[in-house]
Amino acid sequence: MPEEQAFSVLVKIMFDYGLRDLFKQNFEDLHCKFFQLERLMQEYIPDLYNHFLNVGLEAHMYASQWFLTLFTAKFPLYMVFHIIDLLLCEGISVIFNVALALLKTSKDDLIQTDFEGALKFFRVPVPKRYRSEENAKKLMELACSMKISQKKLKKFEKEYHTIREQQEQQEAPIERYERENRRLQEANMRLEQENDDLAHELVSSKIALRKDLDNAEEKADALNKELLLTKQKLVDSEDEKRRLEEESAQLKEMCRRELDKSESEIKKNGSIIGEYKQICSQLSERLEKQQSANRGELEKIRVKVEGCDKCSSLFNKEGRVRAAVSAAAPPGGSEETDEEKEALKNQLREMELELAQTKLQLVEAECKIQDLEHHLGLALNEVQAAKKTWFNRTLSSIKTVTGAQGKESA
Repeated sequence: MPEEQAFSVLVKIMFDYGLRDLFKQNFEDLHCKFFQLERLMQEYIPDLYNHFLNVGLEAHMYASQWFLTLFTAKFPLYMVFHIIDLLLCEGISVIFNVALALLKTSKDDLIQTDFEGALKFFRVPVPKRYRSEENAKKLMELACSMKISQKKLKKFEKEYHTIREQQEQQEAPIERYERENRRLQEANMRLEQENDDLAHELVSSKIALRKDLDNAEEKADALNKELLLTKQKLVDSEDEKRRLEEESAQLKEMCRRELDKSESEIKKNGSIIGEYKQICSQLSERLEKQQSANRGELEKIRVKVEGCDKCSSLFNKEGRVRAAVSAAAPPGGSEETDEEKEALKNQLREMELELAQTKLQLVEAECKIQDLEHHLGLALNEVQAAKKTWFNRTLSSIKTVTGAQGKESA
């Protein structure tokens, strides 16, 4: 991760400059620690120690970066944090535990290498192997299991100083200074190389960080645009929701008014139908009474005609006037017969007139009934139309609201 790389660089710089004060060491002290490491290798990993002697590989050639940066130059942060915890708990001797553990786990590979191959193996494969947390955990478990006493380290330190004093006594000052100068030059070249490597890693980390930062800024811009679009859609959705709520309220109010209007029309039509039925009932009663009265009058006339000998000869059984009068009528009674005929004709006209009036009233009653039936049909059609209109409006409004809500939810 870029953050881990940046933090790793920061930790490297901190330990590169801070461990010198922590160790309070110069190059002589550093070489003393290299000597202690070689003695520990001779004790714990003798076959690897002998191989390094054969190929001419000394401890300062591969362990200087470990000791100067406390393993932060190449190894992952979770491993470095564990080493720092052990350093704070147990002291500086922890670096020997970790160094010996690294050498022991890589022994099989290092024994098969020469001088150049060993240096290359320490630069690349060893740090790469411990990018796996599982391998780093096993390494730290091995380092913690190796017990290195302070007494033994003090013994090796004293041995180193004794050897150095003997070398200084045997060597001439000029040779000693030349040898020390060569050693310092080699150490300086090695440190410059390590510094170049760290600078290259720092530049690479900065480039990677810059690239990741640019990508993050592009993603942030895209997310901001998407957020603005989402906010605008939310505002539009809220406006649409308010509009739909207002339309729904208006629709409900309109439906309520239409319903009230339909109920009032139904009540009105119900009263009209009631009045129509009442009028029809009254007309039917009047017609029945008139017909009963007419039948009674006709029955009375028929009884009178049948009871009169003279009149009965003028009418047949159906009550109609006969076409000719019997020739056997007495001549002396012609005047009386003519008067009676005239009277019967007058009565017959009155009865026909009354019958015509009755038929006229019956026709008028039928016309009124038909007119009322027509009005009733129109009223029923209006009620049905009003019901259908209200139902269609309600149904279309519900469909509109449901469709708008479905689009909004989609």
